[in-house]
Amino acid sequence: MNWIDEVSAKRKKKNQILFSKDSEFLQDLKTLMETQNHRVITLWAFELASESVAKLEEKYPEEKRPREALEAARDWASGIIKMRIAQRKILDCHGFAKEIENKEDIAICHSIGQACAVVHTAGHAIGYPMYDLTAIVYQYGIDNCKVAVERRKQEYIEKIIYWNEHLCDYTGTWADFMLK
Repeated sequence: MNWIDEVSAKRKKKNQILFSKDSEFLQDLKTLMETQNHRVITLWAFELASESVAKLEEKYPEEKRPREALEAARDWASGIIKMRIAQRKILDCHGFAKEIENKEDIAICHSIGQACAVVHTAGHAIGYPMYDLTAIVYQYGIDNCKVAVERRKQEYIEKIIYWNEHLCDYTGTWADFMLK
């Protein structure tokens, strides 16, 4: 089954998330993620979440929860705040998703929450593409999303490679738990 058939089947079942961590389409990305340093994946997630926050801010300029979640995750990763404070902000971002009706924007909110949770464990990283790609399917429609989805997945891979090669260039600080 190709990924479009898999996504179509999930849509017919009225699933909110159209990709899963077990999707054949995501396995090469998941394997690449699993071989990376936690800090590499964290920087990757922050970069992508920042893009997603900017998209939401265009549509909801008064809404601050997605940006606050990202800022809190950055502060948590650098040791400025503790997990519980960041966790609350991340849950608030997910809460915003429950207040809106646009399926694309809901998926974007959840993608940000997943990216921010990468600070806790790199295992959350696959959640970002699951939601982000779902948002792309909602944006373009199932019949017109193939190129955009496949291009976006390639961007994920390229950004991981970039951060793997440029981790030493990062000038921010890391909390002790991020250095393990």
